[in-house]
Amino acid sequence: MPTPMYFVVPAGFDDPGRPSGGNRYDLELARELDELGWAVHMKPVAGSWPRPADEDRRELDRILETIPEQSMVLLDGLVACGVPDIVAAHCGRQRLVVLVHLPLAAETGLEAQVARDLDHAERHALHRASASVATSRWTAQQLTDHHGLPGTRVHVAVPGVHLARLAPGSFQGGRHLLAVASVTPRKGLDRLVEALAQLPSDLPWQLKIAGAQPDPAYAALLHGMIAEAELDERISILGPLTVPDLDAVYSWADLLVMPSDKEPWGMAVTEALARGIPVYASDVGGVPEALGHAAFPGETVLERPGRLLPPDSIVAWEQALEEWMCTLRLRDRLRTLAEQRQRTLPTWRSTALEVEMALRGFPSTPWHTDQEPEEPSLV
Repeated sequence: MPTPMYFVVPAGFDDPGRPSGGNRYDLELARELDELGWAVHMKPVAGSWPRPADEDRRELDRILETIPEQSMVLLDGLVACGVPDIVAAHCGRQRLVVLVHLPLAAETGLEAQVARDLDHAERHALHRASASVATSRWTAQQLTDHHGLPGTRVHVAVPGVHLARLAPGSFQGGRHLLAVASVTPRKGLDRLVEALAQLPSDLPWQLKIAGAQPDPAYAALLHGMIAEAELDERISILGPLTVPDLDAVYSWADLLVMPSDKEPWGMAVTEALARGIPVYASDVGGVPEALGHAAFPGETVLERPGRLLPPDSIVAWEQALEEWMCTLRLRDRLRTLAEQRQRTLPTWRSTALEVEMALRGFPSTPWHTDQEPEEPSLV
């Protein structure tokens, strides 16, 4: 008989009009756990998470009350980490495991006091939970170093990929740039537009931006910047795409660009590499893990299948993109490295197996060598 597992997620996690890396992760994980023999019960909860209204808190408490005692419960951190009192109230009744996509205080644009409050709440919630799952080693390190969680209770389950056909891209492979990201300040798309506006006008390039637009003010700012730079014919903001349409723009792309301020992993990075597409991305968070390394055929030195760039340097992005567009030999080498990296990408099955260990109460697969931190005071 399948083992029941209850997965508490934000309402709308399966809405195709609101795609995000976190939502995609939750969906893929649920599907993979189901294939491993778990009876997965999805429990979506509405609310302005991670800062819910009182009625949202009551609904989450009610949902947890309806789950049988001693059950295994996985809670998306966006829901759980802001309500440590609710986690504490149920941690004795059920085995509660919290899935952390991005530490709450790491979100861009938070007021200082709000960030401190969320950070404090998250620390308490994670210490009350039976275990935590981080979606990158970088995030796991934040949970051990900053929140003082024992490393054996922090499981690293990086996002998997579905391998795809190699993307054909454009002729000579330098013209088509793709950004797969929500149109929000954290994704740094305004700086990307500024960098592209500085390129020589005779360089033939196009940029497509695929992703939800949850921040109307930022989307308007971005459209205004594109118009002011007279790049309307070169930059297209596509909005959220269906899976077939997203596959089509990946096939169109020569280079994935990700100029994010903060990124716990960067699922678009590995999605691009799964199609043999090189990546230029910000050197932040878990992005270096996602980009990884590969060896050029016949060589032994490991190289990046792309470039890691400072997120706040428009000049660095401009220079890197110009070099990319003007140097065929560089493009060919990075393309080959991306195709080699495709062979070593993680799978969703490996993701689910690590989450399964957390649910069953096993120590995490070793991911760190540092001495375990002492338990901090939670006052």
